[in-house]
Amino acid sequence: MSEPTAGISVHPVPGLPEFGPGDDLAGALAGAAPWLADGDVLVVTSKVVAKVEGNLVRVDPGTDRETARQRAIDAETVRVVARRGPLRIVETRHGWVVAAAGIDASNVASDALVLLPEDADASARLLRARLRELLGVTVAVVVSDTFGRPWRDGVSDVAIGAAGLPALVDHRGAVDAHGNRLETTQVAVVDELAAAGDLVKGKLAGVPVAVVRGLAFTAPDPDPGARPLVRLGAGDLFSAGTRDVVPGRAPADRLIARDGALAAATDAFRVAVAALPEFPVVFRYGPEEDGDDGDVIDVHLAEPVTPRATLAVGAIVGAALVQLSAEGWATRWQPVATLGGSGLVGRLRMGAPPT
Repeated sequence: MSEPTAGISVHPVPGLPEFGPGDDLAGALAGAAPWLADGDVLVVTSKVVAKVEGNLVRVDPGTDRETARQRAIDAETVRVVARRGPLRIVETRHGWVVAAAGIDASNVASDALVLLPEDADASARLLRARLRELLGVTVAVVVSDTFGRPWRDGVSDVAIGAAGLPALVDHRGAVDAHGNRLETTQVAVVDELAAAGDLVKGKLAGVPVAVVRGLAFTAPDPDPGARPLVRLGAGDLFSAGTRDVVPGRAPADRLIARDGALAAATDAFRVAVAALPEFPVVFRYGPEEDGDDGDVIDVHLAEPVTPRATLAVGAIVGAALVQLSAEGWATRWQPVATLGGSGLVGRLRMGAPPT
């Protein structure tokens, strides 16, 4: 029987103790895995890293643990992306978008909550350097955490810190076997390693570290860690959800004109009208005579004003306002006092809020 071709293997590191603040994680790993070799990749659960670094929240006696957890989520949150009841998907100060700010109440004593590591990239670099001192080997390190995924049930481990290997392998510009040039393909290698490591670590087995062997890679210099995985700015198509944009879109009292208003309004209304194509709207764009209260768009119905059409245009304008708010525009909607024969239903002002 022929043997399988060479590949990659994943190995658990059993026998590690329950860690606490100040414990020597590198020393424990060197003792439990003296077989580590150059080129191995250690996948270390973020919870262990946070514990040894003391990145915990203590729950005082008599304090409701869920109340303490919600307060900790508030402290770690820079932006709420979506919410439903007590569940919040938030952006943490590290840049990760994750449920409950990554705060974990499992596999920890009832008087504590575990936060994400303060700087998981720095933690990975330190662990890598200490293992080189203790064992004389050059390994890479991935710090992993468990995330949910949009539009998919279940959870998977991803990387929140890395050292000694590239976070992304960029294939953009390469040509496939059929002659097609790759335009967007960047492989999140450290996420794939995090998920592979969890296959042998598990969630209940008490094995917080795995070793991946056989992967070929070149250590980057300089080493940005896992930061290249964070998608920000224009590349983030999911920067806000409508559940949070709608209540957060308070009318602005005074607006400052900014470039791009016409293009932004056109795109917003095009998207909004697509849902109700039987009620097209027409808008007239142009700055007001005073010129000091943002840009102005007069919104008209393209058909006679009826109660049904008025309700529809309300939905269209509402959808356009949500899109504009999500894209960073401040707005103020001024409906006409009395609908008349002109078809004018209201005036939209948009721009930047005063600083």
